[in-house]
Amino acid sequence: MSDLTDKLGEYRKQLDELDARLSGEALSDMKLYKSLMQERSHLAPVVSKLEEMKATETEIADSREMIRIEKDPEMIEMAKEELARLEMLYEEQAKECRILLIPPDPLEGKNIIMEIRAGTGGDEASLFAADIFRMYSHYAEKKHWKMEIMSSSESGIGGYKEIVVSISGKDVYGHLRFESGVHRVQRVPETESGGRIHTSAITVAVLPEAEETDIEIKQEDLRIDVMRAGGPGGQCVNTTDSAVRITHIPSGLVVICQDEKSQIKNRAKAMRVLRSRLYELEEAKKQKERADARRSMVGSGDRSERIRTYNFPQNRVTDHRINLTLYKLDSIIEGDLDELIDSLRIAYGEEALKEA
Repeated sequence: MSDLTDKLGEYRKQLDELDARLSGEALSDMKLYKSLMQERSHLAPVVSKLEEMKATETEIADSREMIRIEKDPEMIEMAKEELARLEMLYEEQAKECRILLIPPDPLEGKNIIMEIRAGTGGDEASLFAADIFRMYSHYAEKKHWKMEIMSSSESGIGGYKEIVVSISGKDVYGHLRFESGVHRVQRVPETESGGRIHTSAITVAVLPEAEETDIEIKQEDLRIDVMRAGGPGGQCVNTTDSAVRITHIPSGLVVICQDEKSQIKNRAKAMRVLRSRLYELEEAKKQKERADARRSMVGSGDRSERIRTYNFPQNRVTDHRINLTLYKLDSIIEGDLDELIDSLRIAYGEEALKEA
C-alpha cells in the first residue's frame, strides 16, 4: 500500500546494526556511543511506526477480502465500516511516520528566542503583533512549554512595536523553526469607520537559544550602557538606571532590555538575546552550505520573506511556502497551530529525505 512500509526491512537492518555496534565497539568510545544513541533514538520510533502500519495493511487486506467473498449483506456492511476505520487509521499512521522520518537537525534540542516586530501598517501592525504573540503563547501553553518575556515595547493602544520572548521545553525549535518571516494580516481595523480591509505586516524571527559554550563573546568586544527605563512602568522602573543596552562592536548588534527592575537581571537577559543573535549569524553561514532544494520548500527562514497571510474576513490562513490554505483562522489565532506546523515539518522532511 505504501512506499513507506517497503523500507521497513531496510530500517530494521540498520537498527540491528546500530544495536550490534552499541553493544560492541562503542562501549569503549563514549563519543561514538553518544552519536550512535542519537541515531538510534531517531530510527527506533520509525521502525516501530512502520511495524504498526504493516499490521494495519494486513487488516485492510483482510477486510477487503471479506467484502469480496462474503455473501451476508450485514457482514459486508460491517466489513466496509471496519475498512473505512482502518484506512483512516493508516493515513494517520503514515502522517506520523513522515514526521518521524525527518532527519534530526543539529539544533533540534534547542530552546528559542522569538522576536516579534510590527512592520508596515502603523497601529494596526502593532495590534497584530500582539495577536501573534498571544497565538504563540496559547500554543506554548498547549505544549507545556515555558515562555518568558525578555523585552517589549508597547504601542500604547494594546499592541507591541516589538516583543522578544524566550520559549523553552521539549522540541521547541523543531516545532517553531519555520515561523521566521513576514506574517501579513488582512482585516478591517477597529479604527476604520468605512469598513475597508487594510493589509499590515509584522516580522517574526526564531533564533535557537545559544548556551555559553556554543559561542564565545569577548568582554572587550562589548560596550555596555545603563540608562533609565522608558515607557509604561512602575515608579521604581522609571526612576532608576535599570535599563541595559549592550552593543557587540564587531557585528554592530545592539540589544536593549528594560522590563526588569534589576539592572543585573536586564543585563543577563540582554546577554541571552545577544548570544542567540550571534549564534544565528554563525548558523546562517553554515546553512548557506546546505541544499537549496530543502530551503526552497519551506523557505530560507529569512525574516524578510513573506511566509503567511491571515485573512480575517474569509477566516483564512495561507502558508505561501507550501501552498496550504486553511479556513480556520479563528482557531489558529487561538493557538491551534498543529496542522500548519505539522504540514511544514512534513514538507521539510520529504525534501530532506530526497536529498539523503
